[in-house]
Amino acid sequence: MAIAIALSTVLSFIKVFQMPQGGSITAGSMIPIIYLALRNRPKVALTGAILYGIVQFMVEPFFVHPAQFLLDYPLAFGALGIATFLKRYPFVGASIGVALRFLCHFLSGFIFFGMYAPEGISPLYYSAIYNGSYLLPELIVTAIFIYILSKKKLIDAFK
Repeated sequence: MAIAIALSTVLSFIKVFQMPQGGSITAGSMIPIIYLALRNRPKVALTGAILYGIVQFMVEPFFVHPAQFLLDYPLAFGALGIATFLKRYPFVGASIGVALRFLCHFLSGFIFFGMYAPEGISPLYYSAIYNGSYLLPELIVTAIFIYILSKKKLIDAFK
């Protein structure tokens, strides 16, 4: 678990693109956490994913409210651990985990950062576009690597 969290943290520093109010396209920082989820039981997967969220906050804190902290860190990153329940369907598991992460960031964005929406743009629309603009590419990178790992038989669940 510690290795996956550390590797994800290191990969999170390799940014292809950084959003102004947080969020970035990285060199696959979700891959080790999804891999952890696909290889382990729910307790380990969810604990590791939640701890990764807390580490992300410690490394790059962005705090405006306790509920925002919960949505953007332990819940959003913890959602990646959901892949553990879909080990036989790794792409579905990874996609659902990222979709739930998106939902957490979307809600946080709408509730706490809607004020940054340009005039005339709905805060709902703004939050969806803002968070989708970096999470969709992150999902694509993650899916590619999960596919490669599955073909190399590095994830036992794929056998």
